[in-house]
Parts: sequence; C-alpha cells; structure tokens
Amino acid sequence: MKKEFKTIDEQVEILKNKGLIIEDENEAKELLLRENYFFINGYRHLLMNSTKDKTFVVGSTFRELYSIFLFDRNIRNIIFKNILVIENQLKSTISYQLSKKYGYREKDYLNVKNFTNDRTKIRRVKDLVDKMKRQIRVNVPQHNATIHYLNNYGYIPLWVLVKVLSFGIVCELFTILKQEDKLDVASIFNTTPSFMEDTLSILSNYRNLCAHEDIVFEHKTERVIPNTVYHEGLGINKMDGEYIYGKNDIFAVIIILKIMLREDHFRMMMKEIDYEIQKLDGRIDSIPIERILDRMGFPINYLDIICL
Repeated sequence: MKKEFKTIDEQVEILKNKGLIIEDENEAKELLLRENYFFINGYRHLLMNSTKDKTFVVGSTFRELYSIFLFDRNIRNIIFKNILVIENQLKSTISYQLSKKYGYREKDYLNVKNFTNDRTKIRRVKDLVDKMKRQIRVNVPQHNATIHYLNNYGYIPLWVLVKVLSFGIVCELFTILKQEDKLDVASIFNTTPSFMEDTLSILSNYRNLCAHEDIVFEHKTERVIPNTVYHEGLGINKMDGEYIYGKNDIFAVIIILKIMLREDHFRMMMKEIDYEIQKLDGRIDSIPIERILDRMGFPINYLDIICL
C-alpha cells in the first residue's frame, strides 16, 4: 500500500477521525509542522484501544500525545549524556592500557600481536585494525588534535585517536583485547570482561538511537543482558523462566549503567528519570502511567535500584 503525502490540515483530520481530542487546532498544526507528524504519530499506539482497533482511548488528547513525545525526548537526553560518560571513560581506559603496555605510536599500538590470539577472532582483529588505520587516514585532516600531533610529532597517540573513533569501534576494540587487558579495563568499571562483552553493544545501539533522535523509551534490542542481582533484588516477574523487564529494553540500559557508572552519577540520573515520569503522570489522564512504564520495561519499584 502506497503512502501518500498529507497536508497538516489532513493530518489533523486523521487524528480527529480516530477519536483524538484536539483542544487547540492551531497549536496542534504548529507542533506537527515543527516536530514532524510521522514522528509524533509514532507514539499514538500508547493512547489507542488496541493494535487492531486503531482508535484512540476515550478522552485521549493531542496534548497527551505531545507530552509522551516530549517525555521520550527528555528520557533520551538523560540516557544519552550518561552513555557518553561511559564512552569517554572506556576510550580513556583502553587508550591508557594499550599505550602503557604496547607503546604510543600507531605502528606500536596497532600491531595485531597486541590483541587476542583466539583463532576464531583472527579475521576480526585484522579487520578492526585496518578499520582504525582507515580512521586515521580519513580523520587526520579534519580534527585539530590529530593535525597537531601529526604535524608536530609525526604520529597520533591512541589517547588522541580514540576521540575520533566511534563508540561502536571502541566497543569492538574491547572484544579483541587480550584477556589480561580486558580484566584491567573491566576492573575500572567494577565488573567483568564477560559482562562488558555482553552489554557494550547494547549501549552502543542506544547511544546511536539517542544521537539520531529515534524513539527510545520502548526500544528493544536483539541482544539481552545477563541476569543480575538487580533483577532478583527488584523482584521482577518472570515469564517462561525469563525476567519480563530489564533484559533488552531501556531498563536493561539502566541496569548496565547501575553497574558501570559512579554511584553519585547513577543516583542523579535516576532522580532525573523519576522527575520526568512523575511530570508525565501529571499530564496524562486517559491511560495510567503504568502502561508507559510497562512499555519501558520499568518495574513499579524502579527507584529501589538506587539502594540495591
């Protein structure tokens, strides 16, 4: 079925015909034009009767719909800035570890012998080293720091290079480190190499969603995080032997950050998230806030994770 262009007036009529109350049509039209109808429309299912009955719950309003949109934006910004903290720490820790042990020139730290000798990862090691070398060629002319080091010293140290590497590449880099190097890096985050290997790709996935302003609050990843003491401590229910929350949803990201962030940073993040949840609860009447928490994978007692 072909999707056809709809004017703002037509978009408003579609929403009204499905039962959405629009208190101020001029305001709604302005917001739809400014924020993009199709993006705001991506939140409509929360206010709908069912996936089959695509009409809005009685009493649903455009302002509620827009409040959910703003809620996701604010949650996205909170999650994003805290993932960036982990990203910066990971880049700093890996660059320090490799530079200290193998040297600070590209020919030293990008030697394939510095990485795992696991035969199943030989191709991955070579591909990633080649990818990092390409990043040097591409990014050197575009960043002041890389230009400065190349012009003045003739090389680019890893602690400078990581600034222009994507989080995804740095996460891949962790997976090909030697086991003793993984242990040293993981110890900085008070966790294990296996936990980081299981979860860094999930953080990278959410980081990219946040950076591109995609819908985040109900996003699900293909990969799941391992069961943790926090799943058990919060008493999260199980279905078919699996926890229903905190495995591949945004609460899984909360659990990862609980483990990897400093305690004071994590506490502040949770207070900010709770503020946004309480603010949204005060702005929606047609559905309970529990419906939104369920979509996020948040248990009702989500704040208890601070003290666990």
